[in-house]
Amino acid sequence: MANPNVTELTDANFDSFIKNAGAPVLVDFWAPWCAPCRMLGPIVDEVATENVGKFAIAKVNVDEAPGVSAQFGIRSIPSLIYFKSGAKQEQSVGISSKAEIVNKLTALL
Repeated sequence: MANPNVTELTDANFDSFIKNAGAPVLVDFWAPWCAPCRMLGPIVDEVATENVGKFAIAKVNVDEAPGVSAQFGIRSIPSLIYFKSGAKQEQSVGISSKAEIVNKLTALL
């Protein structure tokens, strides 16, 4: 079941979402076949649910959005990219703890 607090991004809507988000944005680049992605997914969902209105949380399925994935040079997943005011600020690869994710987002406020 999809989390209503997490926006699914595609090649078509990625740029407008990032540019128009009024808050720091976390984008989770993932794929359904990726086991570590499936482990990180619930953590990202928790961050989204606990921080509604504070941060914008989104996911990009790399298989369905090859353009955006290539634009950011995504070679390993899961990859988390943090944006502020439409610009990439930081990127991490692999599983991050909820505390790490929240700390990075909070630093962008």
